[in-house]
Amino acid sequence: MRRSLPFLAGAALVVVLSAPAVADSGGDDGFTIKDPRITESSGLAASHLHPGVYWTHNDSDDGAYLYAVDSRTGRTVATVTMTGVGAPRDVEAISIGPDGDLYVGDIGDNLGGKWDHVWIYRLPEPKVLKDQTVRATQYVVKYADGPRNAEALMVHPKTGRVYIVDKDEDGGHLYEGPSRLSASGTNVFRPVAPVDLWATDAAFSPDGRQLAVRGYFGGIAYQWNGGKIKREGRLNVPLQGQGESVTYSPDGSKLMYGSEGADSAVQPEDAPGSDGSGAKSPSNGGGSSADGGDGGGLSGGFKVGALAVAAACAVLFGFRRLLRRG
Repeated sequence: MRRSLPFLAGAALVVVLSAPAVADSGGDDGFTIKDPRITESSGLAASHLHPGVYWTHNDSDDGAYLYAVDSRTGRTVATVTMTGVGAPRDVEAISIGPDGDLYVGDIGDNLGGKWDHVWIYRLPEPKVLKDQTVRATQYVVKYADGPRNAEALMVHPKTGRVYIVDKDEDGGHLYEGPSRLSASGTNVFRPVAPVDLWATDAAFSPDGRQLAVRGYFGGIAYQWNGGKIKREGRLNVPLQGQGESVTYSPDGSKLMYGSEGADSAVQPEDAPGSDGSGAKSPSNGGGSSADGGDGGGLSGGFKVGALAVAAACAVLFGFRRLLRRG
C-alpha cells in the first residue's frame, strides 16, 4: 500500500529514535520470518490445524501465494498457490473461520478507493503442510457507501460472518458482510460502527468476545458486544518499521504483531484480559489517544544504538517502495 512522504518521514524519525527489541525465542514469544520471498508480510493468522504455524502473504507484486511459517524456527514449511482467483491486486489480510477455511482479503486499493469492487478468496486450510496448489472460491465485494481502501479483514470465530475495517487517516468504519458470502453475486458490506483508528489490520479473540484493531503506531481493544463494539482501551502495540498485521495466539493469551520488510519480526504482547496488561484504560497515560488519530500506547522494552541501524534500513525500504509505486 502506498504511504505518503510525510508519513514515511515521520516514521523515520520515530523508528530510528526508538527501535523495538526483537524476541528470538520463537513461538508465541515472537519470531522472525526468514523466507526471502516474504518481504511485504501484510496479514497474519494462527493455524487451527498445525500448532505453532502462522499463515502470511505478501500484499502485492507477488501472486496468489500463501506461506505457512513455523514460529519456532521462522522458516516457511509450506507454500500454497491459490487457483481459481485470477490475478490478485493488493492482498492485505488473512483470517480463519470457524469452518476451518482460510479467508484472504484482496481488499487493498493503491488507487485510494477507486476500484468499484474488491475480492475475498476462501479455501480450506491444508491438512498436510507441503507445497501444493489449492482451488479457492472468489467472492466479489462492494461497499454500501462506495469504494474505499482497506487492510483489515476478520471472520467471527462463532458466527462465521466476515467483517472489514477500512483504512482512513481520520478513522474508518467496521463493515459487516452478509450472513453468508455468495460466489454468484455481489456481496455488499455495510458500515455498522465507527473505528477511531488508521487501521492496518484487526483480529477477533478466539472466543469472539473482543476485537483488536491495530494501526502503524497503536491500537484499540473493543468489546465485540454482538457487533455493537464498545471501546475498552488502547493496545500495547510494539513500535515497528511498518506495522501491518495482527492476530491472536491460538489460546487467546497473546496478540501477535507483524510488519513488512525482509526478515520482519512478529512480536507478542499480552492480549486484553490475559494479565490485565494487554490494554490500557483511555484515562491512563502513554501514547496518543485514538480519538486523535492513530491511538494506542507504545509498549516498553525499546533499544537504541545498533538496532537503530536496522530501523533505518526499514525506513529506507519504505522510501524505495514509495518511489517504485509512485
